[in-house]
Amino acid sequence: MRIGHGYDVHRLKEGRDLVLCGINIPYAKGLDGHSDADVAVHALMDAILGAASMGDIGRLFPDTDSAYKNISSIILLKKVMELISEKGFTVSNADVTIIAQKPKLAPYIADMVIELAENLSVPQSRVNVKATTEEKLGFTGNELGISAHAVVLLNEP
Repeated sequence: MRIGHGYDVHRLKEGRDLVLCGINIPYAKGLDGHSDADVAVHALMDAILGAASMGDIGRLFPDTDSAYKNISSIILLKKVMELISEKGFTVSNADVTIIAQKPKLAPYIADMVIELAENLSVPQSRVNVKATTEEKLGFTGNELGISAHAVVLLNEP
């Protein structure tokens, strides 16, 4: 088995949809980025790629490539899953932590788990998503951005 960790952060910006774990979250601001800026899925992809020793999303999907402009991070996750599958890896489990002062994410966690489990090809019981605040400290606490950490365990071929 192999373990991988991923981290991502994006600034909040008006005029963008807020997408976390592939779920649209009603909020006045969204995350700024080249793709849909889904920090949770970005952290998850980096964790998967790290566990498989296959680099990171910046190398696979550079922000200089117009093909990835405003693309859904779920589409990118599917590509990552295809790449690791070709090498014989499968996901054992995934744990994602989203750090955001606002909005409150508890009402969306179940949908996030369903979305991720489907795209990781694992039962929902093998995916965990949780959200926390930073008690109004730092850039997330001051509502300037949202960050996420992810840990993934891969089964080796």
